[in-house]
Amino acid sequence: MRVATFNVENLFTRYRFARGVDHHEAREEGFTVDDLRFRLHDAQAKRITADTMLACKADVFALQEVEGLDTLKSFRDRFLGGREVWPHALVIDGNDPRRIDVGVLSRFPIVHARSWQHLTEGGDLVWDRDCLEVDIDGPHGVLTLYVNHFKSMRAPEGAQGSGRALTQPRRVQQARAVMDIVRHRFGDDPGEGSWIVTGDLNDHDADDEQGPTSLRELLDWPAAENVVERLPEGERWTHFFRGSHRHGLPPAYRQLDYLLLSRRLAALNPGAPTIERRGQPKRAERFEGERFPGIGRDRPKASDHCPVCIDIDTMP
Repeated sequence: MRVATFNVENLFTRYRFARGVDHHEAREEGFTVDDLRFRLHDAQAKRITADTMLACKADVFALQEVEGLDTLKSFRDRFLGGREVWPHALVIDGNDPRRIDVGVLSRFPIVHARSWQHLTEGGDLVWDRDCLEVDIDGPHGVLTLYVNHFKSMRAPEGAQGSGRALTQPRRVQQARAVMDIVRHRFGDDPGEGSWIVTGDLNDHDADDEQGPTSLRELLDWPAAENVVERLPEGERWTHFFRGSHRHGLPPAYRQLDYLLLSRRLAALNPGAPTIERRGQPKRAERFEGERFPGIGRDRPKASDHCPVCIDIDTMP
């Protein structure tokens, strides 16, 4: 089966109401909705997001920045072919006050799920969102996903200095917690299990003038392999940052999205992943290929992230 991770960037349900219509008037008794009085706020952007997902031809998507299960199901039904194509969907509300959660969309049954959002360390929550543990009953056995969305590199409100450096300890904590969770499930030699740590880890591999990477221990962990490193160095970027004059940061192309295969799965599946970039805005000039219809210089676009996909066989 093909597994993909994708930060869909604010997959919310928002509407534009017709002139003079109060949004309360569009509902009758809280149940019947008059859809002639409103339309989807960002239908074109959602279509491009869907085009990107469909192009991946994935069987399982690990998703980040989804508002909730109802939103994911609505998006699936309207843009991805419906429940007949994607019968299994899961989102569990996490810790983010913006209500951007992690979730899974799958053609194969989800037979186990566990949220780790309540994990604490020193009395404080570890996860800004969640680490969602999900078992997928695939064609050749169970595959476990750990779907993550680590702490952003954005500087805290009012803080001075590099956002990457200021937030680095939080992501280090989260990376260590992921490894502990995998060991909890798979024992002293977790690399022999069938699992993938995946998602938007919100950091790249290299130390730079903005600070050190927070992912060193996780990416150097002998139990797992960052399969994006199988690609040529210039082809590993999954996120385009347009730069910030305010913070003196130039545009950047980096890997923020990861598929970390267990040692066993990595050995069974030596092929390189694919990164789907046709949903990127035209401002991301490093990508010179053809884009999906409707893409703008900044917006609309599929996301500021690119999905990463890999074909997985869990049996020798």
